[in-house]
Amino acid sequence: MSNNSYKAVMDRKNQIVQDSLKVNYDDFKISDVAFDYERMMEETGYSIDEMIEIQSKLGVGNTPIVELKNISALSRKYAPKGKGARIFVKDEAANASGSFKDRRAAVSCYHAKKLGYTGVVTATSGNYGAAVASHAAKLGLKCIVVQECFDSKGVGQPEIVEKARKCEALGAEVVQLTVGPELFYQFLQIVEDTGYFNASLYTPFGIAGVETLGYEIVKQFDKEVGKQPDVVVATNAGGGNLTGTARGLRKAGNTTTKVVAASVDLTGLHMASDGDFNRKSFTTGHTGFGVPFTTGPDRSDVPRSAARPLRYMDRYVTMSQGEVFYITEMLANLEGLEKGPAGNTSLAAAFAIAQEMDEDQIILVQETEYTGAGKTVQPQLSFARENGVDIKFGNPREEKPGVNIILPESPKAIEIKDVDLNRLKRSAVKNATKGIERELTAEEFDYLAEEINDSVEKVKSLLEELKN
Repeated sequence: MSNNSYKAVMDRKNQIVQDSLKVNYDDFKISDVAFDYERMMEETGYSIDEMIEIQSKLGVGNTPIVELKNISALSRKYAPKGKGARIFVKDEAANASGSFKDRRAAVSCYHAKKLGYTGVVTATSGNYGAAVASHAAKLGLKCIVVQECFDSKGVGQPEIVEKARKCEALGAEVVQLTVGPELFYQFLQIVEDTGYFNASLYTPFGIAGVETLGYEIVKQFDKEVGKQPDVVVATNAGGGNLTGTARGLRKAGNTTTKVVAASVDLTGLHMASDGDFNRKSFTTGHTGFGVPFTTGPDRSDVPRSAARPLRYMDRYVTMSQGEVFYITEMLANLEGLEKGPAGNTSLAAAFAIAQEMDEDQIILVQETEYTGAGKTVQPQLSFARENGVDIKFGNPREEKPGVNIILPESPKAIEIKDVDLNRLKRSAVKNATKGIERELTAEEFDYLAEEINDSVEKVKSLLEELKN
């Protein structure tokens, strides 16, 4: 009988993951610093045409692009003369379970079925769980969703509780946990005990599944608009959304569109803190995940994450909670589109960035998500008030996460805040070389340059900074 103590389970986590994926991550290891990322993606995944076929049969993909003409006009009202790009969204809420994560889940569940697994397990706050549940049901697989849902008092956020309901409605067994380190521990135990497939967000199958999103963008804009977006904005948490989309753009031949990451600024709130858990109004797409996963992607539930957003990121911006709530109402009131908070994080950023761009340019928000009773603005704000968070109108730049939510006094007050990419690159290099005392090899320098989307000279410069 296995020793199921926390330490024992964590000590054998790599073997559990390997058994639950049939991927030997050691095959791609180059050294303690580097691994062959591209070979991992090629040898463990499917071609773009194969993924399109898999997803199409499961009701995923070919989602529409929509020009937000009224929001574009409003953005131009506050832009300098001649500025104010056309704003589009790709409506991923049209997918089977209502988000872009259907793309990840469809490929993962298909692969699980192909390998002969009878069920799938995933750890997620919700949207991905709903997607896995949906496609597991279609493929005749059992599904368990492990969800960090409550604080120590048993109180759950409306958005997370809403997602749990959806997972259960789609046939999944939902294991709800309190915030803390037991999430990964319980997940590993369930994977080991059931022998189910590990439908992690961060496998090559999951990330490659999002490549079809970027691929569709290129094809649709060629056909329907006649030109490519100048900027694509992707909400950034664990990094899979941005990574897959950017890789898909490149596979379709687009190497010129700039890729911008956007997160809700939750600076000062700790994601694993029982006290902070219900004082944040965004469960994903925020800096609490976005920054650490950008600088250390392998903190995920697989030995090597296939989500490596810093490789593809041209810019990283943050928005306040109040700005995202405001833009959510704006989208519904001006465009008749009621969508959930994840894609609206990018829309808030796009509204501001459009004002920096020329009128004939295009900025695309590359995803929307479904909304529901617990994910809309009013229950979220009511819950914030119940947890002592002050709600008011004013200057969003004065917002303090966990203390207040400041809704903009007018659309003019919506602004982006740039994250220092150089700081992120320095942290990424530091994390990748932690404990390495020797001189790096040429191959390792090349790998790190790819990891930070920069040059070998930049890597060497950052290493010198870290020594001082």
